[in-house]
Amino acid sequence: MNTAIYYIDATLANQVLSALAKSEDSVEISVDLNLSSSTFSLCNEELILDADNRLGVKDLQKIAGKANRIFYLEHGSLEVLEVRGEGYYKLVPTDQAPLLEISGVKMHISKGINPFESAGRMAAQVVRKGARVLDTCSGLGYAASTALNLGAREVISVEKNATVMALRKKNPWSQRIYGANIQLVHADIDDYIRELESESFDSVIHDPPRFSLAGELYGEQFYREIYRVLKRRGALFHYTGNPQLLKRGSSFVDNAVRRLKAAGFSKVKKIPELMGVTAYK
Repeated sequence: MNTAIYYIDATLANQVLSALAKSEDSVEISVDLNLSSSTFSLCNEELILDADNRLGVKDLQKIAGKANRIFYLEHGSLEVLEVRGEGYYKLVPTDQAPLLEISGVKMHISKGINPFESAGRMAAQVVRKGARVLDTCSGLGYAASTALNLGAREVISVEKNATVMALRKKNPWSQRIYGANIQLVHADIDDYIRELESESFDSVIHDPPRFSLAGELYGEQFYREIYRVLKRRGALFHYTGNPQLLKRGSSFVDNAVRRLKAAGFSKVKKIPELMGVTAYK
């Protein structure tokens, strides 16, 4: 990670403002979104990060007023970690790794658990040391990172959205995926999976966008493709979310389980705390 990039959110800004108000000459803070902490000087009502990067009270107050934004300071320029276009994409601070939000919809389990931890627990359901892993909808790469940490020998990580890929490039928590034993693919998994060899993966992590945005990724035809690329005894974790009950009282998850079984999977088990299911070939 480029050490000349500093990340600041409202919590950090308030911490610095408090130290300035007490006339302290230094403050210990994390400027890489809670990965580590360092001590920085306070001088002339400014936070001194390095010779080219400093923040005065006015900027710190601006950041402190934006509770759900992450700012970054690079080459003396202060920007928000967001992209506005066809949708509104931003990284939202937590007490650990940031979460991705698209047009107001959180792309991670966020209630009672950190997004990096929840993605890691999904990966841990199915990834074993030496596994070749397909990560179908990589997002910020948290599940792929954990798969590597669990000892996967190779991860094929697929992401369709170029804006998400650009945001994760700037996310300190995503940097593990820019290294050895991982192939980052910019593609629509619904098309790309058909190019993959049969029985070529030990594990699949399938964490698609919500059904209204990518219904095809919850369909029996796509499940059959996952089944095809998995080796015998291969394992799938599929995040399904927890939508409201559909007509006739049949739940969305129950219907997903039915389609997985129709696609050939056995031992399909609900994992309620992760809002998903595991399934085996």
